Parts: sequence; structure tokens; C-alpha cells
Amino acid sequence: MSGKRKGPKMGLPAFKSRHDPRQSARFNTNAFKLRSGGALYLAKIGEIEVRWSRELPAPPSSVTVIKDAGGRYFASFVIDVPDDSQTLPATEAETGIDVGLTHHAVTSEGEKIANPKWLRRRERKLKKLQRALSRKQKGSANRTKARIEVARQHAKVADARRDFLHQTSTTIIRENQAVHVESLAVRGLARSMLAKSVNDAAWGAFLRLLQGKAARYGREFITIDRWYPSSQLCPCCGWKIGKLALDVREWDCPCCGEHHDRDIAAALNILAEGIRLRSLNDVAAGLADTRNDCEGQVRPGTAIPSLAPPETSTAQAA
Repeated sequence: MSGKRKGPKMGLPAFKSRHDPRQSARFNTNAFKLRSGGALYLAKIGEIEVRWSRELPAPPSSVTVIKDAGGRYFASFVIDVPDDSQTLPATEAETGIDVGLTHHAVTSEGEKIANPKWLRRRERKLKKLQRALSRKQKGSANRTKARIEVARQHAKVADARRDFLHQTSTTIIRENQAVHVESLAVRGLARSMLAKSVNDAAWGAFLRLLQGKAARYGREFITIDRWYPSSQLCPCCGWKIGKLALDVREWDCPCCGEHHDRDIAAALNILAEGIRLRSLNDVAAGLADTRNDCEGQVRPGTAIPSLAPPETSTAQAA
């Protein structure tokens, strides 16, 4: 209404540049063919040997050939798959997930998934290659070779991180019917003193993968408010201990005397709050039934519940 767009400022649209490190070309159905020997035929290019990562479940409608900054080529196929073909069998298990830097994710069952820190592992080699790149003369062939070496190392880091996120998110979605997480301001955290570690952990990509796979496989993905004090509440009695320093990883509840691991307690509180929000939504859905006894529509609209603030809500152990 005000004519102003909410959110971060976006730049103007730009045409694709040949100097862009990521190039792509799309081929429609009449411009490519899949040969019997596993080769890919592209119009005006010819047959290309392909290292297939998986078998195609259906005939593709188009293919996009992508070249990244490291000089590698990828073929991405578009395939039409029914939505209900990937639904997993239902299970009763639910989990709450608390993400962090010491451990990449901690579940309410007490499982701690280690943070691989892929960028930190290759940081020494990257520094060496970047120093070598800075010494090369601009416009020379040696600078181009050095730039490709740096790009390949960054590609290895990104590939390892992406593979870890996919495996972890798929395992969590397969084992649980509902996944409860805490919404995070990742972009704000990426501007803090821990920016490199936050970006290396890729919390935003991890949560997006969980949400997308939950929708694909017929699971529930529930988010709670980022201001909910999940790490300050006792999951047994609901006592609020207050804000804790980051170096405090364990604490004792002054009310019930229970000893808590900070991350596991936060995951339990996230699970309890997610279950509470889901029950409120179920009640609101029942109150929003606007049909009479003859199944006729009486009034339009959907009831929206007003949730209590996090300070007044009580957390219970799962």
C-alpha cells in the first residue's frame, strides 16, 4: 500500500555475462537425446560422456548444462514426478532440533550431530592458494590458472557441506513424523563476530532442506518463534533461569534440582512448544468449521488463534 517493499534491498535485473563464473545453457526436448550407452547428445555439440549420479525415474523434458567457477560441467534434468509417489509411511516419532556451532544440531532424543566445519578444514590450503593468486599479474594465463585452483577448493568445500546437509536432513525426515525447529535470523547472525562459523554451518540451508523434504515426504515441519527462551527454561518443571553466557553448557535447575545439558534442554523445550502450537492450531481448525448440520457453508473465514507470549508459556518434558 505504501509503495515500498519490505525486506532487504534488491539490485536491478542484469543480463547474463560471459565473465560470470557460473554459466548455463538450457536444451528443450527436441535439442537433446539420451543414448543407449549412457551418453548425452546435445544439438550442435554432439555426444558427451556423462558420469551419472543416479538413474532417471522418468523421461526428462529439458536439460540445463551448467559450468561452475572451477571449470566443471553439470547436467540438470527436469522430470515430472507425481507428488504422492515419494510419501513415506507414517511413524509416531517426533523430534525437536536445536542448531549450534559446537554441535551442528542436537535432537530432543539426546543425539548430537557433530559440526564438520568444512571451511575451517581447508582454510590453510585456501590461504596458500589465495596468496599465490594475489602474486600473479592481472590478465596473465598464470592468474587464470591460480583463480581456477582457488575456485576448485571452494567448490570442494561447498560440495562436502551440501552432501552433509542432505544426508543429515534426509535421515531426520525419514525417522520422524514431525520436526520442530526454531526460526533463526541467520542473516543477522552472519554479520556478528561469529560470521565465518555461522556461514560455514549453513543453518539457513539446513532448515530449508528440512522444510522442503518434509513437504515432499509427507511430514510435518513446525517452527517456533525465535524469541522463545528455549535455552532458559527447565524442560522438567518450566522454571526460567534467565539468560546464560555462551560458555555455560550445563546448568542445574534451582526449582526441581535437575541437571541439564544446555543444548538437549533447548531441544526438549522446542519440541514441547511445537506440540503446544500444533494443538492450538488443531483447536482453531475445529472452531473454524463454518458448516451447519446439512454441510452447508454458513459464513466464510478462518479462525486465527492468538498465541500467548513466550514468557507466560510453560514447557513440559516430551
